[in-house]
Amino acid sequence: MQFERAKRYILGKLKNELRPEFTYHCFDHTIDVCNAAKNIGASEGIRQYDMKLLLTATLFHDSGFTEGGSNDHEEKSCLIANQCLPGFNYAIDDLKKIKGMIMATKLPQSPKNWLEEIICDADLDYLGRDDFFAISDRLYEEFLSEGKVQNYDDWNRKQIAFFEGHSFFTNSSIAQRSAKKKQNLAMIKMKV
Repeated sequence: MQFERAKRYILGKLKNELRPEFTYHCFDHTIDVCNAAKNIGASEGIRQYDMKLLLTATLFHDSGFTEGGSNDHEEKSCLIANQCLPGFNYAIDDLKKIKGMIMATKLPQSPKNWLEEIICDADLDYLGRDDFFAISDRLYEEFLSEGKVQNYDDWNRKQIAFFEGHSFFTNSSIAQRSAKKKQNLAMIKMKV
């Protein structure tokens, strides 16, 4: 498994092919999710081999945005992984696990195993962090440009519903992110 080569390839693709209107689903988001997965995976004590699979999945999880809009981007991301990763010596079984992790991030999240739970928590790690509002504003801009929200009030109502339907899966994320997530939700509620 040539992880570093696969990483260089997909980061180059994201940097060069993502459209500028993806203000949230961008290169920075991929790096953020990768770093969050590293931290959660380390806290959860996953094996080194599984860590490489997890990080590969994070790097590819939104690559489908290079193929156009947000519809079915997880499926498109799996296709990209399927096309690219065998060339970097990823085994068929490993590719199956990576695609499972990518699909687990599709909303509503539906993880079926521990690694899938970790990537789901990493993908939404920002919900329970101090930089939540800066990141959330980028998602608002993206949603506005796609016509998914009409205005900031509409956005805040959608965020409240999303927060209230979301739960972290891993013990690490529950312990490290739940309290701040609750504070962030309270601040959103004050805006409506």
